[in-house]
Amino acid sequence: MLKLTEKYSAKPADELPMLFQRILQNTIHDHFRRQKVRSTWTSLLSALGKKDEKDDDFDPLETLAAKSDSNATVDPAVQFEQGQIMAIIEQALARLPARQREAFLLRYWEEFDVAETAAAMGCSEGSVKTHCSRAVHALAEMLKAKGVTL
Repeated sequence: MLKLTEKYSAKPADELPMLFQRILQNTIHDHFRRQKVRSTWTSLLSALGKKDEKDDDFDPLETLAAKSDSNATVDPAVQFEQGQIMAIIEQALARLPARQREAFLLRYWEEFDVAETAAAMGCSEGSVKTHCSRAVHALAEMLKAKGVTL
């Protein structure tokens, strides 16, 4: 309703129902496209995770320990393995084309939405979605080829 009143208040009253219907349909399609993209990249990356873990909120990045200031003892072997995995992920990110890497990092590392990412990159929202999709698929393939299981 807000989009209709903001952008089409000058239109004749007989055109408003059709405009409202189109805005509603586009909003619904956008929502489901966003859900599909989000579920695609999370399912691709979560496929690299533990096979027995079927948690809906599984985040592969959470499997890697964050640097902490505590003096708690960490198993050096685990710490070394995580360092190697992070190095492989960084190498895979570096191998992506610049625009894909930029879109991926802004969307998923910096948690920008599509509009913010498009503004930062100076391109359309569709380009951002395309770059992110290609980056996720390329990263998943590169990590799988390296045998990375998170």
